[in-house]
Amino acid sequence: MAGSPTLLPEPRLGSTLRRDAWWIEIIPIIIMMGGFSIYATWRAFEGKSYAWGPYLSPFYSPLIDPLHHWWPFSPALLILAGPLGFRATCYYYRKALYRAFLFDPPACAVGESPNRNYRGETAFPFILQNVHRYFFYLAVLFIAFLWHDAIRSFFFDGHFGIGVGTVVLTINVILLSLYTLSCHSLRHLVGGKLDCFSCVTFGRPRFKAWSFFSFLNEHHMLFAWCSLVSVGFADFYVRMVASGAIRDLRIL
Repeated sequence: MAGSPTLLPEPRLGSTLRRDAWWIEIIPIIIMMGGFSIYATWRAFEGKSYAWGPYLSPFYSPLIDPLHHWWPFSPALLILAGPLGFRATCYYYRKALYRAFLFDPPACAVGESPNRNYRGETAFPFILQNVHRYFFYLAVLFIAFLWHDAIRSFFFDGHFGIGVGTVVLTINVILLSLYTLSCHSLRHLVGGKLDCFSCVTFGRPRFKAWSFFSFLNEHHMLFAWCSLVSVGFADFYVRMVASGAIRDLRIL
């Protein structure tokens, strides 16, 4: 006996046969990414309270022309394109942004607007996201500066010490390093384009490196969110200390 045909919903934005609350998945993304974007933009233009003692906000590292000899605006604007470009073109963040802010589509098996000319990432401005691998190279350079800042945060007036800010900056650069090293572009660069590791020079070491970065890549989404929170909190902590709102506690 033939069953009754399933009637598909009329194609429109949000149409679906799903009975679960699929929209709950995108609410945290909207709150966290929207909130971070607003805070980071405000801080980038504020141009003050970004350094105290051995601490430097990650939003302002590397610090360029802080005395405004030739750049009259916030020093953060001189480096903003680097970390922003890396995150904006990140493969995971593309998925999150498309779903939460562009509803393209809002979720799996959920309809999107039928009145659109879909061209994927082949037209401006989305085609610019294909330069992600080059932003990765730039991100590695920023990680080197942030490690320098983290190591510097262990020294107060030339003497070794540990403050709460030291811990905050160190945890932040560790999470940012994990996020960067788990990038799909690095995994592909090391061995993702190879069909036979034993057929190339240094095949075994490359296979081990590829396996390691593949393991990190499995947790790329987790590192993306943790590093987003950590870099925002690191800047917030440095700002609070630099503005005199709170005092940095010395642990050692």
